[in-house]
Amino acid sequence: QVQLVESGGGLVQTGDSLRLSCAASGPCASTCVRSWFRQTPGKERELLGGIAWRSGAKYVKDYADSVKGRGTISRDNNNTVYLQMSNLKPDDTGVYYCAAREGTLVSPGKSAYPWWGQGTQVTVSS
Repeated sequence: QVQLVESGGGLVQTGDSLRLSCAASGPCASTCVRSWFRQTPGKERELLGGIAWRSGAKYVKDYADSVKGRGTISRDNNNTVYLQMSNLKPDDTGVYYCAAREGTLVSPGKSAYPWWGQGTQVTVSS
């Protein structure tokens, strides 16, 4: 089990950068797969990317095509996972969620994640 709290959303302009944070606490805070999803009006909640623990203390990252080259996921020693987004566009507007699941794969399906944060709103103005 893990508790997730996102932060860092807000109102930005086209072309700006933003870093979202996902703090975690609980038994699998360091080993659960941690992924970022985005919910935009009228669309399904989509996976942006995630980070997974591998044996040998190695973390593997995976990204969706919509953010490749613009998004970077990282983590710190306090089990906080970050999503750094650059060159933001109005289409990036939405609620960003952090989610967690046990295992070692970054699953694209939201139903694979039993634990979710409350979400943080990102609005990109043109």
